[in-house]
Amino acid sequence: MSSHWNRREFLKNSSTATLAALAAGAPLASLLSGCNSSKLTATADTVILLWMAGGMAHTDTFDPKRYTPFTKGMMANDVLSTFKSVPTALDDIYFSEGLESIGKVLNKGTAIRSYVAGDMGHILHSRHQYHWHTCYKPPQSVAAPHIGSWISKQLGPVNSVIPAFIDIGQRFSLGEGEELKAFHTAGFLGNEYGPFLIPDPSEGLESVKPPVGMNISRFEKRNQLYNELMNQGPLGELGSDYQKESMKRSMEQAYILLKSPEATAFDLSKEPKENYDIYNTGKFGLGCLMAKRLTEKGARFITVTTEYEPFKNWDTHDNGHTRLADMKKQIDGPIAQLIKDLDQSGHLDRTLIILASEFSRDMMVEGRPDLKVQEQVNQPDIIDDIKNYGMHRHFTDGCSMLMFGGGIKKGYVYGKTADERPCKTIEKPIRIEQIHQTIYRALGIPEDTHYVIEKRPFYTTPDGLGRAEMDLFA
Repeated sequence: MSSHWNRREFLKNSSTATLAALAAGAPLASLLSGCNSSKLTATADTVILLWMAGGMAHTDTFDPKRYTPFTKGMMANDVLSTFKSVPTALDDIYFSEGLESIGKVLNKGTAIRSYVAGDMGHILHSRHQYHWHTCYKPPQSVAAPHIGSWISKQLGPVNSVIPAFIDIGQRFSLGEGEELKAFHTAGFLGNEYGPFLIPDPSEGLESVKPPVGMNISRFEKRNQLYNELMNQGPLGELGSDYQKESMKRSMEQAYILLKSPEATAFDLSKEPKENYDIYNTGKFGLGCLMAKRLTEKGARFITVTTEYEPFKNWDTHDNGHTRLADMKKQIDGPIAQLIKDLDQSGHLDRTLIILASEFSRDMMVEGRPDLKVQEQVNQPDIIDDIKNYGMHRHFTDGCSMLMFGGGIKKGYVYGKTADERPCKTIEKPIRIEQIHQTIYRALGIPEDTHYVIEKRPFYTTPDGLGRAEMDLFA
């Protein structure tokens, strides 16, 4: 990626959605109306979602089982955890080797060991990621908003200059890119509530600058021309007045940020070198650093992803053990430092940090033990090659998450999975609608929040039935 983006890329990021969204025929403004009961008392102002894209194995990360070291000729069904267990800040609670730094700050948060991912037949990463981020199973007849967009719409920005919803680390020029775009959107809520996209945090400041060669005066003229095109000409015929007004407001927001001193929050070179070096484990680590800086400047919802790319990162269809060893090096130091930095600055109490993945992985089981789906990996019964050592199959019946700050209990473990295969949830199962409502509850957003689309209510969680898990709160 070049150090400067062209005009088209800049407009795409600052408007948070492409013009194709207008042509897709989202509901008209006349059909959009909102309703919810009185606001609750919030325990958080900001959310940071640390997204482990690709399927993070619970037994090799935050819920380790019996360690089974690699030996040539070992039985695959004997493999439960491919890393040793290491102590955390909590007595008798262990994480997987390589996550020692995060383990040392577990006394500041909660480990959830009983997340159960949705059943959607044949397992595809983009479908499960869509489900996690929107709480709705695809496909939908109405464009479902991302959770960050719901929050942006309901609460607005903390700091009027900083975009309310910022997405760091995901590109769309990769495999399943179009599918990923489907949930990186505000859906029917309007473009101004969509994500401000930062594909590479090391170039974050470039995302809020005009393209090379375009000074502020020229940019103002371009912005004026854009507004004219939205009101007349070919663009004026696309979408409803609500959508066009929403897109114009998103452009205006980008312009305000462009001229503001707050834009320096995106400039990681301003961070002291000793702190920068701790975060500098790669793109994800620097994304955590940017999340820290943006939180301190008043961001509302930030997601930082390890980036989904088929067969890379957490998508361990082969070399599961060796790839996880590398992923842990990328996330352990930066996540722990993010928690410590926000705690030290006094922001952690009002910032809800969530670490999650679309589903887990297992050596032998695809899907759930009682609801197996089409197998996508040829796993030999006897392991002779290190590439077959690790968790390769998609597993939805037991997943781990972490939560810190924002009113969440400190030093707490929620739920339990079985110690023997299949390592499925056996206590306190928690599903996506509960996770979403727990996040909304922390922000003071009521469970019955909804909009009327096409003459029917569309809730933050399906049918308005989701309920916050109050046991997670202090």
